[in-house]
Amino acid sequence: MRLNDDLLVAAKQRAAAENTTLTALIEDSLRQTLSRRPPAGVRRFELHPFDDARTRAGVDLDDSAALRELMDGLR
Repeated sequence: MRLNDDLLVAAKQRAAAENTTLTALIEDSLRQTLSRRPPAGVRRFELHPFDDARTRAGVDLDDSAALRELMDGLR
């Protein structure tokens, strides 16, 4: 995990002020964030594929370098 330097300093200061560990502070913050419900009226985005949703022959979506080469060749 990489954190912005200023954010990390602020988190360390908060943890010290609350007499807790940085790990405990981060875990608590994550728990609070993950427990929040999305605001009312906000719908989750869903992607619906076309009827024939198959990849092109020879395309390996797990090989990003090869995929990029293929995409560059289509321009």
